[in-house]
Amino acid sequence: MTQHLTAPSAPSARPAARTSDDARGHRPGWWRDAVIYQVYPRSFADANGDAMGDLDGVRRRLPYLRDLGVDAVWLSPFYASPQADAGYDVADYRAIDPMFGTLHDADALIRDAHDLGLRIIVDVVPNHSSVAHDWFRRALREGPGSALRARYHFRPGKGAHGELPPNDWQSVFGGPAWTRTTDPDGTPGDWYLHLFAPEQPDFDWTHPAVADEFRSILRFWLDMGVDGFRIDVAHGLVKADGLPDLGGDAQLRLLANEITPFFDQDGVHEIYRQWRTILDEYPDERIAVAEAWTRTVERTARYVRPDELHQAFNFQYLATSWDGEALREVIDASLAAMRPVGAPATWVLSNHDVTRHATRFAGPPLASTQTREPGNRELGLRRARAATMLMLALPGSAYVYQGEELGLPDVTDLPDEARQDPSYFRADGQDGFRDGCRVPIPWTREGSSYGFGSAGSWLPQPAGWGELSVEAQTGDPSSTLELYRAALAVRREHPGLGAGDSVEWLDAPPGVLAFTRAGFACTVNTTSEPVRIPVRGRLLLSSGPVTPDGTHADLPPDTTAWWTL
Repeated sequence: MTQHLTAPSAPSARPAARTSDDARGHRPGWWRDAVIYQVYPRSFADANGDAMGDLDGVRRRLPYLRDLGVDAVWLSPFYASPQADAGYDVADYRAIDPMFGTLHDADALIRDAHDLGLRIIVDVVPNHSSVAHDWFRRALREGPGSALRARYHFRPGKGAHGELPPNDWQSVFGGPAWTRTTDPDGTPGDWYLHLFAPEQPDFDWTHPAVADEFRSILRFWLDMGVDGFRIDVAHGLVKADGLPDLGGDAQLRLLANEITPFFDQDGVHEIYRQWRTILDEYPDERIAVAEAWTRTVERTARYVRPDELHQAFNFQYLATSWDGEALREVIDASLAAMRPVGAPATWVLSNHDVTRHATRFAGPPLASTQTREPGNRELGLRRARAATMLMLALPGSAYVYQGEELGLPDVTDLPDEARQDPSYFRADGQDGFRDGCRVPIPWTREGSSYGFGSAGSWLPQPAGWGELSVEAQTGDPSSTLELYRAALAVRREHPGLGAGDSVEWLDAPPGVLAFTRAGFACTVNTTSEPVRIPVRGRLLLSSGPVTPDGTHADLPPDTTAWWTL
């Protein structure tokens, strides 16, 4: 497919920034238009040959990310952990899990990234710890009356003998959000709250020691040189006083349509005001981005007020189907919500918790962000390419999940015995198919794991994965990888792209989006039929074949085109 009429920058050279760096090489306001690449460490690159990705593997692949054209790398958790939920059950926030390496490896990765002009963002998981965390282990060992229990939500059960959970809350992963403990003498004891897996007890953020500990953790990693934090379950830290019943047996959902006593409580904002003061003490604009699943983008905007966090993921956009009217509605709502608080909108299509958008868009609209249906691969890829170009044309910051630049589909046919998503093994849990987007990515056409490592991969890779590899796609002008490289180069170089808070919509046929920014236009056909559109200027780049014909052009189905005015 034709992708560009102007040659992109050479892959070995990082495109110039739109705005000048300061004397130390830092671009002011970098986070307002940053393209941030998510690395899921266990599935990115394996340097030590144990079939599991690691920090040294990431470090060795940093030049690839620089040449791709991203601004920053966000690393999913690599902390010491029993891995009950792929590292989101943290036992020690200041230590690296041996499967990923050591603190020396983390230090080398951060230094190398900075030398390459890349920033590093790390996950912080403040809603819950692991049951292996020293605080929780001591709380169990010391039994009722232990001061450590006040740092979690321990409660007596209901019923004549405390045999019933303290309230009716259900876990996001399915089943009760409470697990009963056994006292040191062997008798049944209190219950503890876990909004996710039983191995992930929730902290009680009303206890001052919890807030003190996390302020210390932030400083530890900031002193290590990280450039920011992605805050896991940022909306969940504060629970309503008294932990009231929800009033039903419905399972918790991260994206709820009503007010709940455990998510998006107003008290979380004071926590983030304190965190912002810490971030502002450090040079070079260290940032924090909230994983805040809220009911509306207006509620999300509360997390990025000037004295709180810098960015928040736009899950409303991620959950929107490939439909022109729906996309325009969520784009307008997102920009309008962020404008009053002066924060950039963010745009994201895939991550480690949802089905890759090349598969989500491969069929009819979905009711959720997860599916086991592979759909029409060609259709899904065509829509994914167009959706990516739309996302990168919008004002603000964009997130790219590892492998989406290769056009990877979700692996929907993993054998049940290979699955490791904890929600898959719990009755009535989430869909439980997150393993499909976590399969290690292919780097080469051949090899035991297509270049991921020398000893296979922790999740099985599909046959034919090598033809989607970095090696296979590099230099192929029709490949999705080269489309991403070209799009990111244009985005960095064109003065009309990047930061901003608005678009000017143009009249367009049903199912077609058309808007301008300063000296730039974007046209998107979300329909299944070609649409004849007026030529908006000189064609810069397109996700499919577009050939201007005088004053008009035929925009193919599921295609995005960029124009310079």
